[in-house]
Amino acid sequence: MGIAQTRPHALETLFGVRRAIIGVVHARALPGSPDYDGEPVEQLYEQALADARSYAAGGFDGRIVENHGDVPFLKPEEIGHETAAAMAVMAERVRRVVRLPIGINVLANGALTALAIAKAAGAVFIRVNQWANAYVANEGIIEGPAARAMRYRSWLRAREIRIFADVHVKHGAHAITADRSMAELTRDAEFFNADVVIATGQRTGDAATAAEIRAIKDATSLPVVVGSGVDMGNVGEILSIADGVIVASSLKRDGVWWNEVDPDRITAFMSVVKSLR
Repeated sequence: MGIAQTRPHALETLFGVRRAIIGVVHARALPGSPDYDGEPVEQLYEQALADARSYAAGGFDGRIVENHGDVPFLKPEEIGHETAAAMAVMAERVRRVVRLPIGINVLANGALTALAIAKAAGAVFIRVNQWANAYVANEGIIEGPAARAMRYRSWLRAREIRIFADVHVKHGAHAITADRSMAELTRDAEFFNADVVIATGQRTGDAATAAEIRAIKDATSLPVVVGSGVDMGNVGEILSIADGVIVASSLKRDGVWWNEVDPDRITAFMSVVKSLR
């Protein structure tokens, strides 16, 4: 914990607040992915901009651009140049038009690709769903990329890009590190130079329990963000423990992640957040 205590508070540095509200821009299927049907890329970028504008108008502090429409996801080393190119253009458009701090998440676990996109697009952080330990996921066995990613970030001269690291990734299991507690996994992420640690549920839209969030919070001096399952009903309890939230699915039309962001849901959600602030 001593290492983390020497770092500035990443949420305050990036967003100017200690209780950050970050919305996810879920890109539709990008070129090269199974569900891409030839839609003009300009339409993909406009969809991302529309969601980003809705978050900004609602008072969010930042956004993450994520290739969630590319299911099923590839292993990190199999992610194509076409994905990096489309996401870099999309993220740069979002950053330039909607002036809020922006992050990048490349699925599945594409830390190095995310760093390259962030550097090209002017993003200020990346999310990495598994940073330190190996795990078993839908894509197979995935190794934690921290050592390679930190060297790549240094090589890019991109140390200003912060690392948001999930402690226990969604859609995966630490079957080969089953002897590690949530606290130990958290300390691993901190030791491997993460700037923010993320608590998640078991899949998209599932919330981390209060007990899990507290276990992570108690194990680190880094900011703790909850990265799945946040909604109007639980954001109050979550922000009483955590330092911020990453939210998307509950704010989409009908609460379905692949739909567009619903401005009315954002207004209602942020009215709860503002009462807490």
